[in-house]
Amino acid sequence: MRRPDFSRFFPLPVADAIRHMVVMACLGGLLLVFAATGAATAQAVKEVPGSRAEIQYSFAPLVRKVGPAVVNIYARAEVTERRASPLFDDPFFRRFFGDVFPGEARKRTAQSLGSGVIMREDGLVVTNYHVIKGADEITVVLSDRREFDAKILLEEERTDLAVLKIETEGENLPYLAIRDSDELEVGDLVLAIGNPFGVGQTVTSGIVSALARTALGITDYSFFIQTDAAINPGNSGGALISMDGRLVGVNTAIYSNQKGSGGSVGIGFAVPSNMVSTILDGVEKGNVVRPWIGVSGQTMTPDLAEQFGLPRPVGVAVTDVYPDGPAANAGIRIGDVILKVSDREIVDEQALRYRVATRPLGSEAQIEILRGGTHQTIDVSMRAPLTQPEPDLTDMRGQHPMLGAQVANLSPAFALEHGLDDMARGVVVLKVTRRSPAARVGLRPGDVVLKINDDTIDMVSKLEPALMSANNAWRISIRREGQVLTTEIKG
Repeated sequence: MRRPDFSRFFPLPVADAIRHMVVMACLGGLLLVFAATGAATAQAVKEVPGSRAEIQYSFAPLVRKVGPAVVNIYARAEVTERRASPLFDDPFFRRFFGDVFPGEARKRTAQSLGSGVIMREDGLVVTNYHVIKGADEITVVLSDRREFDAKILLEEERTDLAVLKIETEGENLPYLAIRDSDELEVGDLVLAIGNPFGVGQTVTSGIVSALARTALGITDYSFFIQTDAAINPGNSGGALISMDGRLVGVNTAIYSNQKGSGGSVGIGFAVPSNMVSTILDGVEKGNVVRPWIGVSGQTMTPDLAEQFGLPRPVGVAVTDVYPDGPAANAGIRIGDVILKVSDREIVDEQALRYRVATRPLGSEAQIEILRGGTHQTIDVSMRAPLTQPEPDLTDMRGQHPMLGAQVANLSPAFALEHGLDDMARGVVVLKVTRRSPAARVGLRPGDVVLKINDDTIDMVSKLEPALMSANNAWRISIRREGQVLTTEIKG
């Protein structure tokens, strides 16, 4: 390589000095290049795999372990249908004759297909309530194709879960252990196992896409694990498995493109295993009793968060506290903001219901609240819903507008049992006989009677005397879906 000649531009001593500086700079650059190349070479060293095991990546060992504990479920029910006359398609005919001629009755067998998970070696199986709803016969098919008749031990529409029992004649079956679903994190690998479209046991893989999905309207306790593992019709009741081979959820629903095939689009939902644990405990005790603290509230919005001085919209602003309930006894008040239950953040009212419902009955939960700009932690007992007052179930009789209605006193336990608002107090309408005076004035099941004329009605025992003393003029006030409605009737 030719050396650079600077003598044409500088006197000889200066040119020699410049040449020396250039040579040293080049040597320094080369040393840096060699050092960087050496480091990169050290990091990029790769070895040829020494065996097939070193290059094989498979879920097969995990599936072999857990697959036998996932079953197929076939449910059958006999339903009666009425085939109406073609004349009923004519609006003119229906106007004059209505439903006088109901049509020919015929029976058919309805079938549903789903999946289930063996949770105990003696044949205890968990599935979805909607898979076995109304079934007259249920057949459980194991992965080895053996079939067993099953009976329902417990079913709960509020969580869309049911527990079945098959008789194994002393044989121990493979079963799945439960993992704490609160240990899951977004991004964790999971497997979904079930019987989609009735093709037989199928395994799909994916990740946990999201946690604590609420406001889906699927169950009363809307709090779901979202996954992109393919879940299709027939997967309902199947297992969502973590990489340690334990159950973290029961596959329940999918988000489907209604204009398409109705299959998976990569958004599936599973009931968390912690909720499954509560229904299994209910089997042991004979019925499911979940903790209840007696509060309701409003999910925090950005505007509310600003008013409460919160940096972001999180928590539930308490709007009602049930008298003598666990929350009231612990000191929680209207206006408090519930932020956490046992260190778990509360993002909305559904999350609050779930966190309370999955706590052990009889334990205490540390509830973090915001009150007057100050954070506090309050210990609240996890108690069963109050059972007082007694229902006093009554069929209304007499010459008044509520003849034909069945009413009862509301308690939190009674309300939850009948799918009503557990914070409501007073007298509730349970049934209304068709074509009765109660039906004609527009009463509906779920209405809460507030007043008859000027008499406040808070017990069934006060209702009939108020109706009978009205002197053929009744002003009835009720609460329906959060609204107060009043009607006036004259005899």
